[in-house]
Amino acid sequence: MQKIIKLLLTLLVISSAIYLGYNKFRDYIDNPWTRDGQVRTQVIQVTPRVSGMIVDISIRDNQLVKSGDLLFTIDPSPYKIKLEQAEAKLKRTLETSKGYKIEYERVQSIYKRDRGAVSQKDMDRTEVNYYKSLADIDASKEALNGAKLNLSFTKVYAEVDGYVSNINFQIGSQAVANRAILALVDTNSFWVFGFFREDSIPKVKIGDRAVVTLLAYPEIPLSGVVESIAWGISHSDGNPGVNLLPTVKPVFQWIRLAQRVPVKIKLDKLPDGVELRFGLTASVMIMKRDNNITK
Repeated sequence: MQKIIKLLLTLLVISSAIYLGYNKFRDYIDNPWTRDGQVRTQVIQVTPRVSGMIVDISIRDNQLVKSGDLLFTIDPSPYKIKLEQAEAKLKRTLETSKGYKIEYERVQSIYKRDRGAVSQKDMDRTEVNYYKSLADIDASKEALNGAKLNLSFTKVYAEVDGYVSNINFQIGSQAVANRAILALVDTNSFWVFGFFREDSIPKVKIGDRAVVTLLAYPEIPLSGVVESIAWGISHSDGNPGVNLLPTVKPVFQWIRLAQRVPVKIKLDKLPDGVELRFGLTASVMIMKRDNNITK
């Protein structure tokens, strides 16, 4: 009796193994998959809006920051001086405009009492001077607003939640306007690119469920959904070469490599303990045979 039970248990184990192996095999046959995947996210190039010497650094390399956190400060002294100059110029234009207004109103008053007492030339001159002074006031106000804005740009803040990276400057370094100075890796926009063989693309549809396995967390599969499929890829042949003729690489007729097309996977909520990083290696399987993945 015991031999029969052992035999039945052995057959049950073997049958289960065969069944699981067969289903695993069918997964790879029926479901498009690739081991050529990568974790991606938006990387913000933090670029100062004004130039100047860096006088304070409020973060350290690879630190997590929140949107609105101060990253670094550019020397505000020159911009404070420009602001004071703009304020002084606005005061001068206001006072000058008052003088032109008084003169303009005086000439107008005289003209109303006695039209022959004021020439048309004086009338035109005082009117032009007055309205030009009003335009100077508008220009001075705009210059003042610009000076205030530039002064505010001396403090550089994080625009998104993320990790600062590649801090290769220090206090005393020169920041240059419109030149990126560090990277900010957005933690709220991670996705996975699966680079699928071109012969698998017809089987992939937007909205299909996907399973993503990271090399860093091989025992914790991630679920997601196909968000988009690329409509083009760059070709390595055909670039201009000598004498502007196309450069064409030799092709071995007995080897024909399939192109890889990026498929973007939007991830569901991450399991506890998983931390995504830009560039992590991933395997992606599009679930066509069994599309009932728990979201």
